[in-house]
Amino acid sequence: MTRIQANLLLTLIAMIWGSAFVAQAHGMDSIGPMMFTGVRFLIGALVVLPLILRERRTARLSPTARPLTRSDAFKIMGLGLLLTLGAALQQIGIKFTTVTNAGFLTALYVPLVPLLGWALLRHWPHWSVWPGAVACLVGAFLLSGAHELNISLGDAWVIASALPWAVHVLLVGQVADRMNSPFLVAGGQFLFCGVVALAWALCLEPWSWEGIQAATGPLLYTGVLSVGVAFTGQVVAQRYAHAADAAIILSSETLFAAIFGYVLMGDRLNAAGLLGCALILGAMLLIQLLPMLRVLRARTA
Repeated sequence: MTRIQANLLLTLIAMIWGSAFVAQAHGMDSIGPMMFTGVRFLIGALVVLPLILRERRTARLSPTARPLTRSDAFKIMGLGLLLTLGAALQQIGIKFTTVTNAGFLTALYVPLVPLLGWALLRHWPHWSVWPGAVACLVGAFLLSGAHELNISLGDAWVIASALPWAVHVLLVGQVADRMNSPFLVAGGQFLFCGVVALAWALCLEPWSWEGIQAATGPLLYTGVLSVGVAFTGQVVAQRYAHAADAAIILSSETLFAAIFGYVLMGDRLNAAGLLGCALILGAMLLIQLLPMLRVLRARTA
């Protein structure tokens, strides 16, 4: 997969995630946040299971394949823990704040990714990432329509999810690339997240089969598309895309949420919202095109 193909896949993933916020909010009309998180990630694990089986059969036939080790299992569980923290904190926050605020505040992980990449891995990104991250945050703020910072309890939960999301974006591509098993990494982290969240819900949340049945639509949409397709696609794409670039492209889910709201729900953007869309789109183009120009200049020279 080329860098351009990886970035296009990440853009598709952002589109799916942007459409999933509404489903996540509606799903909690009848069940709690941890039950919703657990069930949807287990559905995602089932979606990717055939790909895992095919991947393992192919690996056994390859003369260069290496067996999985205990260290690999711990890496997958570590990613699963980050995924559990990020998804659970975000889902709890959505219960107590608006979908728009949740979409904006989730984007706070964008500037954290290059900072953590430099602090933890000594990866210094292309300079375009920094203005791109700032433009993304300002654009998400304008798009949210939140012209004053009024932090509620739900907002605080979503803000707390930014750190595990950032670390997950930073590490998931590296782990999948080193193991050469992107589908196993994806499905393993889904299974870990689903089991932990479901166990928490069964012990500490009120629930009923009727409530789960009432949330079937949102669970299937987020489980199949948001988890099974999009999170798996993230693992595959980030083997070929820089983590900081991926963070900015994925943050365009805020932009796509606005587009889906316009098409499906009749939402209309004011001038500030349109400017926010333009800033996010500009940030995506900035971090994709400027590094390519440097390569072209080097080749020409």
